Amino acid sequence: MSDTDPSKTPRTHSPHTDPLRGVYHESFIDNPKHLEFLAERNTALLCIDLQYLDAAPGCGVFADAEASGVSPEAQEYYFDRLSRMVLPGVRKLQDVFRSHDLEVIHTRIQSLTQNGRDRGKGHKRLHLLAAPGSREADFLEQVAPSPEHDEIVINKTASGVFSSTNIHYVLKNLGIESLFIVGVYTNECVETTIRDACDLGYLVTVIDDCCATVTPELHEASLATLRDRYARVLTLDEAVDNVNRIVSVVS
Repeated sequence: MSDTDPSKTPRTHSPHTDPLRGVYHESFIDNPKHLEFLAERNTALLCIDLQYLDAAPGCGVFADAEASGVSPEAQEYYFDRLSRMVLPGVRKLQDVFRSHDLEVIHTRIQSLTQNGRDRGKGHKRLHLLAAPGSREADFLEQVAPSPEHDEIVINKTASGVFSSTNIHYVLKNLGIESLFIVGVYTNECVETTIRDACDLGYLVTVIDDCCATVTPELHEASLATLRDRYARVLTLDEAVDNVNRIVSVVS
C-alpha cells in the first residue's frame, strides 16, 4: 500500500487540456450579459481598417506587390478571402446592425498630418502612412461608413485603437458594453483591439469569417488564442441570427 495521501497529490492536466477554460467561459464566453447588452442596445459593431491602405490590391502596402513582403501566394489567398467572404459578410452584418438602429463604428489608419509626423513609432518604423484625404485612407466602398446612419469613424496610427485614440471614452458616452468585431488583419489590429477591449471590461464577439490576414495559419493561430479567453468566436450566420433573434424579440 502506498504511503502517499491522494488528497495531497498535485493535480496534473493533459497537455491538451485547458485547466482554466471553465472559469473563462463562465466570465467572458457564456456570460448571459452578451444577450442582455444586445437586447438593451448596448452592443456595437466595430469594423477595423477596411481601407485601401491594407485591403486593396495595387494600393497602399500592396502598391508594389513585390516589395510588400507578402508572397504572391499569400496575397492571392488574402484578397480572395476578402472579396469572396469577408467584405460581403461585413456588409451583411453592417446592414443587420443598421436595420436594428445599432451602432456601426469604423476604425481606419489615418494620420493627423500629411507627412505623418504624428504617427505612432511603430507605424513610422513600418513606413505606414495614410494621410488625410489620401487614397490609402479611403474606406473600401462596399463596407464604408453610411452617411445616412451618421456612423462614427475613429482614426488611429497604431495597431490598437484603444491605446491610441479616445474610443473608450466615445463608447462609454454611447452606453456601449459589448462589441462585435470584424476587419483586418486578424493577427494584428483585430487581435490587439480584442484583447484591449476585454481588459477594459467589454464583452467581445469576433466574427471568424469576417476577418482576414495574409495566411490561414496566422488567422487560425490568432483565433485559437482568443477563443475561450478573450472573445466569443462566431460565424457570420451565427452572428446574424444572434442579433436578429435577440433584438427582434425586444423591439
